[in-house]
Amino acid sequence: MSRKQYANMDPHVTVHSLIDLMRWQKESWRKKKDISFQLDLHQNVDVDFLCSNLSRSTITWIGHSTFLIQMAGLNIVTDPVWAKFLGTYRRLSCPGIPIHELPPIDVVLISHSHYDHLNYRSIRLLKGQPLFLVPSGLDRAFKRKGYDHVVALDWWETYELNELTFSFVPAQHWTKRTLTDTNRSHWGGWVVEDDSHTIYFVGDSGYFKGFQQIGDRYNIDYCLMPIGAYEPEWFMATEHVSPEEAIQAFIDTQSNVMIPMHYGAYMLADDTTEEALDRLKKGWGKTSLEKNRLNILQLGETLCF
Repeated sequence: MSRKQYANMDPHVTVHSLIDLMRWQKESWRKKKDISFQLDLHQNVDVDFLCSNLSRSTITWIGHSTFLIQMAGLNIVTDPVWAKFLGTYRRLSCPGIPIHELPPIDVVLISHSHYDHLNYRSIRLLKGQPLFLVPSGLDRAFKRKGYDHVVALDWWETYELNELTFSFVPAQHWTKRTLTDTNRSHWGGWVVEDDSHTIYFVGDSGYFKGFQQIGDRYNIDYCLMPIGAYEPEWFMATEHVSPEEAIQAFIDTQSNVMIPMHYGAYMLADDTTEEALDRLKKGWGKTSLEKNRLNILQLGETLCF
């Protein structure tokens, strides 16, 4: 029996061809980008507070798509990647908090299987015995590696733990880790809710109608939105929002505050950290959105709410 292959909401959005990939690589070789710009590390990273905190809700940006979220007394990590290298690409900025300084983790949220979102070595180094919430189809890979505390969800399905509800929501993307597993597991974002607050971790996504649907279903306080890996846009647009599209997606979700992510750690496309932030700030300034609704966290910075 053949394994299921997953698709996007728009069935016409497919994985790029080898010819497209070669065209992009040829274009990329001609570009000379300065990647020396470094993100700031927060000067007052309070690890002691994070390790003892059982009452405050917090969001701490570790880097790229990795956050430590604390809600309802639980420690939650999104897409844990502390890797110094992705293939031959060296990490551009250090994680905001070393992995060994984290508190014991209760829940790990995985958006999809790409290497910059799922690093098994990082997972092995996490303290605690976390529950892994993963997209449907990805649980097989986790169980093969010896992780039995795994729950796989399809789009719009939910899982409750303590006072929290975790919902797996759509994204426009794709998956692949080997030559034979293209789209054999799903992809998406996570909505985390308690009685007081709602956090939407987008994962990876191109711009699509699902952002409006998610905004209609949930009252989102904090939207963790990707802004990087968008250039060249003719190649990346179906799978990664540009900074301007990220702003529109944030508007679509009707969220209160946007926290940008998915930039600054790895050179995944032709855009640089500085370019992504500049376009985000300029794009935001062209809207009627209040400045305080964009919260650009430093590495290791904690937002308490």
